[in-house]
Amino acid sequence: MNRGVLTPSGRIKLLSLVCGALAAHASTGPGAEPLTLHTRSQSETAKGSGQWQTTDATVQWDPQKTAIVVCDMWNQHWCQGATRRVAEMAPRMNEVLQAARRRGVFIIHCPSGTLKYYEGTPQRRLAQAAPKVTPRVPIQGWCALDRAREAPLPIDDSDGGCDDFPQCKQGGPWTRQIDTLQIQDGDAITDSAEAYYLMEQRGIENVIVMGVHANMCVLGRPFSIRQMVRQGKHVLLVRDLTDTMYNSRQAPFVSHFAGTDLVVEHIERYWCPSITSADFLGGEAFRFRADHRPQVVFIIGENEYQTWETLPEFARKELEWRGFHCSFVMAGTKVGDNDFANYDRIKQADLVFLSARRRTPQKEMLDLLRAHLSAGKPLVAIRTASHGFDAKPPDSAHENWPAFDREILGAHYENHYSNGGANGARTVVRPVAGAHAVLAGIATNDLVVTSSLYKSRDLVSAATVLMWGSVENTSDREPVAWVNTAEQRRVFYTSLGAPDDFKQAPFRQLLVNGIYWALDQPVPPRWVARD
Repeated sequence: MNRGVLTPSGRIKLLSLVCGALAAHASTGPGAEPLTLHTRSQSETAKGSGQWQTTDATVQWDPQKTAIVVCDMWNQHWCQGATRRVAEMAPRMNEVLQAARRRGVFIIHCPSGTLKYYEGTPQRRLAQAAPKVTPRVPIQGWCALDRAREAPLPIDDSDGGCDDFPQCKQGGPWTRQIDTLQIQDGDAITDSAEAYYLMEQRGIENVIVMGVHANMCVLGRPFSIRQMVRQGKHVLLVRDLTDTMYNSRQAPFVSHFAGTDLVVEHIERYWCPSITSADFLGGEAFRFRADHRPQVVFIIGENEYQTWETLPEFARKELEWRGFHCSFVMAGTKVGDNDFANYDRIKQADLVFLSARRRTPQKEMLDLLRAHLSAGKPLVAIRTASHGFDAKPPDSAHENWPAFDREILGAHYENHYSNGGANGARTVVRPVAGAHAVLAGIATNDLVVTSSLYKSRDLVSAATVLMWGSVENTSDREPVAWVNTAEQRRVFYTSLGAPDDFKQAPFRQLLVNGIYWALDQPVPPRWVARD
């Protein structure tokens, strides 16, 4: 792209370029193949319920009536991490722009605050030449959070959102759009209401937004989501070609990339659906190299405590929004249902979460679990996992592991007390005083549960008790939660896990903390529940 003041001959060339671009755009008219886009949105199950569901749909847009807005993909940001992520994302974005141009989509580059760099270029003059029109609602220089329409953002970005440590000094070092994104003949450059004027001039009804940052400029700029939705445009966000200014040390204390997902979900709820770059390029969606979110594989095979229901709900409400990828290896709910489906997933597990009772899985499955543990990978286990594989195999294709409680969990299960249930004495649980990470944010007062107290004896020396329990109004005492670091492996176990236990926030918090600790990740300083 050439820069500088246009000579008379240059103006003639500009007119030729504009006419050529318009002709090319017009060639994708009524007979052009439509864009097929796979959208994702969030809808409330009932107004005011606070419960949301994901809806997938397919739309077809006329490329002649579609524009892509590239938001603030600057050459440099004051935050070094943001600069690196833009540079990593830009090649994929450029491929999308190339593919969209070939289909006849109009490209509008919007690197805010850098237009002096583009002064006199054909692309800048193209935007300036668009005749002003009266918008449906006034276009603001910045469109702030609309409390009448949307909830507060799900992340705390009040510190500027730099995820580096120490945080970078704020400023405005950007001078242009990142050079990786090619600006070609027929594109336009602006950072103002000119974008809307261009769209009206060309009959653009559909707007696809990509760029940074989702919680700031992508929502608030005069050419971006809030403004375009208010103008009646059909708007889509490319959710894998965006990023947030979010510091993972701020609420809700999730990874940077999980924070981005939360903002995308916010946009899908209150403003517009989203798509991915795969709609233009095929294959998989873009993912940042540093986005190593843990794979948690739940192994569930028991007939007593309904964890086939409580654990998937726990995963959805407490883990997935935090950025964990959860999958399930499940057997039937009857005694003797020993065949677990999808056990190959254990190969990809960063952490295994076990809830089983007296099952004898396929030998191949136990081999995978043994390999996971032998590699020093973590385990979280609850309730009947202490006797999860303690049964007689039905045939040579299945296998038991009666010493699992001692070898892996670090204690011997010796049955349980007769308390618990609707008519039995309750179990009183008391956290150990101290600063262990698994107990972060958990009150030191007693937790009373209806489940029976397990007898867990002979803890190994590498085990650290976190909670003791006793039958109500007795002096009995048993460990009910501990960590075991034998064999350089992180194992967290609790004998709690009945359906009523999952109804108590401290128990769910204990499991979340245990998962973070087992993965050797910082436990969030403040636990946040989310429906």
